[in-house]
Amino acid sequence: MNRSLLVCAVVVLYLLHQDYWFWREARPLVFGFLPVGLAYHAAYCVAVALLMWTLTRLAWPAHLEDAAPEPTRDGLASAQASARSRRSAKREGGHR
Repeated sequence: MNRSLLVCAVVVLYLLHQDYWFWREARPLVFGFLPVGLAYHAAYCVAVALLMWTLTRLAWPAHLEDAAPEPTRDGLASAQASARSRRSAKREGGHR
């Protein structure tokens, strides 16, 4: 995806979070019981979660993955092997 498209999506969702149009009304009820403002925020949370997933999949800085691995309980060798396999999968275009 284009970086400017991702930035625009973040800005649009930020602006949509300021939902002043549902502040004074509890009606109409969505599905017969859910106030419209609460339903809006539930849908908004799903949209933001999908955007964050997209950002982490497509726009995550590669230099953060190439940093020196921290030692784990299994030892430094397993952390280095894991980092190497992530880098090689990224070069081959595969997803884990």
